[in-house]
Amino acid sequence: MNGAAEGDVSEGMGAGEGEGTGEGVNRALEGDLAGDIDGGAAAAEELLYDVIRRLRPLHRTIVRATERELEGTGLTAGERTLLDALRAHGPRTVPQLARSLDLDRQPVQRWVNHAAELGLVVTVPNPAHRRSSLIRLTDEGTAVVHGIREAEAAELRRSLTDLSTGEVRTALRVLDRLGEEFRHLADGSRVPPEETGNPEKRDAAHLDAAQDVIPPAIGHRPPASARPTDRPTRTERPAE
Repeated sequence: MNGAAEGDVSEGMGAGEGEGTGEGVNRALEGDLAGDIDGGAAAAEELLYDVIRRLRPLHRTIVRATERELEGTGLTAGERTLLDALRAHGPRTVPQLARSLDLDRQPVQRWVNHAAELGLVVTVPNPAHRRSSLIRLTDEGTAVVHGIREAEAAELRRSLTDLSTGEVRTALRVLDRLGEEFRHLADGSRVPPEETGNPEKRDAAHLDAAQDVIPPAIGHRPPASARPTDRPTRTERPAE
């Protein structure tokens, strides 16, 4: 009897200890998982900060490089961006150009005026709005912007061969996502998740705007035949 009783007690203690040990293991695993998640989130945040820290100096460097390569063409970095916007999207009004470039109208209007002086753009009637003319590339403007882009593309193919197409797509997705979020913060349009009904759903209008922004590209001197003039370059940097 004593043996049986002792066995019963041992079994009872064993079962109890097993349950206690299982719960402890579960709690330990949950704690480790939570730590991994917290650590991963912190690492992702720091990486995002690193991306943001690099954007402003990168933008300044690109503008300086563009201005240097455009010396002798009579174009500024902003005007080069304007021409590329017209090449990509066709005739547009000044307000439309300003919105797509995420800039004020005043600098865009100055770029349009100077590009018109160089014979690179002209104003044409706007069927949709009689008082807001469309800005269109001339044949000379089309030749100039294509010459610039061909030189840029050749340089990118030569110098950035270590980047895969997948890496570039990932970079674009991250930059678009950051642009979307910071636009929400800048204009105060961020809606609390509980009011959206779907916190994962993106704002289509802001996505279109993000895709419409044309960043200044690394500029390269176009062929001599494509240069409209040798007027001194005016420094006019895109608004930041």
